[in-house]
Amino acid sequence: MAIFKKIISTSVLFALISTGFAQTVQKSFPVKREESPQTWKNDGEAAVARSKNRKFKNGKAKNVILFVGDGMGISTLTAARILEGQLRGESGEENLLSFEQFPSMALSRTYGANQQTSDSAPTMTAIITGQKTDEGIISVNQNVVFNDYKTVKGNEAISLLQIAEQNGKSTGVVSTARLTHATPAACYAHSPNRNWESDADVFASAKDAYEAKYPDIARQLIEFSYGDGLEVALGGGRTKFLPKELNDPEYENRKGERLDGRNLTDEWKSKYKDSEFVWNKQQFEAIDAKKTKHLLGLFEPSHLQYEYDRPKDRLGEPSLSEMTSKAIDILSNNKKGYFLMVEGGRIDHSHHNGSAFRALTDTIELSNAVRTAQSKVNLNDTLIVVTADHSHTFVISGYPARGNNILGLVREVDDKGEISEKPRLDINKKPFTTLGYMNGSGARKGERPLLTDEETADPNYKQEALIPLTGETHGGEDVGIFANGVNSWMFHGVMEQNWIFYVMKDAMKIK
Repeated sequence: MAIFKKIISTSVLFALISTGFAQTVQKSFPVKREESPQTWKNDGEAAVARSKNRKFKNGKAKNVILFVGDGMGISTLTAARILEGQLRGESGEENLLSFEQFPSMALSRTYGANQQTSDSAPTMTAIITGQKTDEGIISVNQNVVFNDYKTVKGNEAISLLQIAEQNGKSTGVVSTARLTHATPAACYAHSPNRNWESDADVFASAKDAYEAKYPDIARQLIEFSYGDGLEVALGGGRTKFLPKELNDPEYENRKGERLDGRNLTDEWKSKYKDSEFVWNKQQFEAIDAKKTKHLLGLFEPSHLQYEYDRPKDRLGEPSLSEMTSKAIDILSNNKKGYFLMVEGGRIDHSHHNGSAFRALTDTIELSNAVRTAQSKVNLNDTLIVVTADHSHTFVISGYPARGNNILGLVREVDDKGEISEKPRLDINKKPFTTLGYMNGSGARKGERPLLTDEETADPNYKQEALIPLTGETHGGEDVGIFANGVNSWMFHGVMEQNWIFYVMKDAMKIK
C-alpha cells in the first residue's frame, strides 16, 4: 500500500477502505521511519523544546467552535489513530489525529447528578450549560423530574449558544445524528425527556404534556427566540419536522410523523429572511454562504449515513467536514463572531451496535472536520475545543506486535523479534481480536467461534463482547478535552465536565 500524505480526505479514506483495506486481509503494517535508541532521545528532547517555547494565547475569543465526538473515549481515539495510519500503509501507532496535536488537553469527569455512567443528555447539558443534571433530561437542572413537563418552568439551564445569540453573535449546530437528538438538542432546547423529539413522541410518553401543547424539540428549534435565531442547523431527522401525511422527499415509503400538521421546514423559510432549507448534497453545494443568512439542512429521515456508507447514498449528503466548512462560511458573515457546535454523532451508534469499524472511521472523519475548521479560522481570535460526552466499554487488549492490523487477530512478537505469522490462541486454542467490548450484542452463545482474518476484516463484523446485552453500553471513565487557540491553556488537569462551559464562556467574554 502506498504512503499517503498526513492529511487524508474523506474520499481518499473511502476509496482505501472500499477497494482494499477492509476487504483484504493484511496482517501487519510496516514502521515507515528508521528507529533507533537515538530516535527516542531526539523525540523526547524535541518535545521538551516545544514545551519550553510554547506561547499562551490570551485575550478574547471572537469565535468558539466546540466539537463533540459522541462516545469518543480514549480507547476509541487510540484505535482510530492507528487505523488512520494503517490506511496510509503505516504501522499506525505513531500517528496522531488532528486534534491530538493541540497544545492543551485535560481529562473530563463525565458522571451526572444521578448517574455514575451517564447518557448523552446530562453530559451534553453539562458541557453546554455548565449544569450537571439527571439522566434523560436536556438543558434543565436536576430539580426537573424526568417526563414531567410541569417541573421545567424556572429550572431551564441556559446554553452557551443561547447566551451567544443574546450577545449578538451568530450560532450554528451541525451533527451527523438527528438535529433533535440529545447532543445537538441541548444547545437550543429544554426538555424533561430527551426522547420528545416530535409531538408524536410527546404523545406516546406523556399525554398530559401533549394536551398542554408542551413544545417538542423540533418545534423548539423552529421557535427558537434568542437573538435573531440560529443561523445554521445541519444534520438529520426530517421525520421530526414533517407532518405525518407528507411523503419524505427522498424515500417514497417514508412519511413525516408530526401530529399537529405543521411542516416545520416551511416555517423555517417563512420565519427568516434570506433563509434556505436543503435536504440533499446538490442543494447543499448550491448554497451561497454570502447570501444565505439562515440555513436548515436535514439530509435523512433519521440519522445521517455513517461515513463509510455515505458515498453510496442515492441522492447524496455532505460529509461532516463539508457541513463544518459551510457553517463557518455562513457564520463568519457576522463581524461580532459566532459559536458553533459540531457533533460526530454516529461514533456512538456504531459502538452501541458492537461494531468498531464504523465508529473508528467516523472518528477519523471528525478529525478531518477539526482540521478543516482550523484551516479556516484565525487562532488569535478563535478557541477550538474537542471533547466527548462519554466513553464506551470499548477495549484494546492482548499483546499485538507493532503494526498489527488494529481490526484483526492478535499476532504477537515471535522469538526472532518479528511479528508472528500465526495468531495468538486462547486457552481453548482459538484466536481473538485486539478490539472488543465489555458488553453488547457481540457476546457469543456457547463456545467462542474459530475466528478468521477474513471474518474480522469485514466492516460489518461485530467484535466479541463479554456480557450479552441487546446493545452495548456507555463507559464511565474520563474522556479527553483537547483545545487550541485563545485561552486554550485554561484546559488542564482533571476537570469536571461542566467546567468546559465556563472556560468557553470566559474566553468569549460574554454575559
